[in-house]
Amino acid sequence: MRKETKKFFLTVEGETEKWYFEWLQRTLNSSPTACYNVKLDCQIQKNPLKRAKGLIALEKTEITHVIDRESEDFEHTQQFITALDQMKMAQKLGKSIKYNLGYSNFAFELWVILHKADYNKALDNRSQYLDPINRIFSENFENLDKYKHEKNFKRILKKLTIDDVRQAIQRAKSIMQTNLNRGYVLHQYKGYRYYSENPSLSIWELVERILEENIH
Repeated sequence: MRKETKKFFLTVEGETEKWYFEWLQRTLNSSPTACYNVKLDCQIQKNPLKRAKGLIALEKTEITHVIDRESEDFEHTQQFITALDQMKMAQKLGKSIKYNLGYSNFAFELWVILHKADYNKALDNRSQYLDPINRIFSENFENLDKYKHEKNFKRILKKLTIDDVRQAIQRAKSIMQTNLNRGYVLHQYKGYRYYSENPSLSIWELVERILEENIH
């Protein structure tokens, strides 16, 4: 009997995010316990409004924008707020589109690290993710650009399993609970919620939903 396909829409900022979700789709669909085929319709698009304008939505459609909150510098905070503005505008196009936020603070590297280790350390610069990446994946990348090279990043992905994804979700939840316990302000802007402190992230919410729909 042919499995039903469940589709999820994403916009991402860069290639590493796209490669990750391509890996997740392949890995889930190859699982013997998969209840459905998963289609992750993932496009590199920093402007969520452009994706929404080009999407033919005949019924209610949810899209998750995967984005980094790279620092508290004015340039980065404005880029983040602009993306939230664009997400909100996309919902007003009359296409029954709902945009969800899947952010990482500082960066997507945090989400990758959580697949293999707890990491609840506040950083000063995203380049500081390099040491834990090298350590937990037994690599020796000179810098994050080397880590993001296609061949290198896909080698990292080969070291991951669906159990690692589940662990990343739980570790991300723990980070967010710690932020709550510490009394950090959960900012709300146009319906989107986020912490300005790092580490924090909400990308796990999308990934958890994908797994819950697929594997029981």
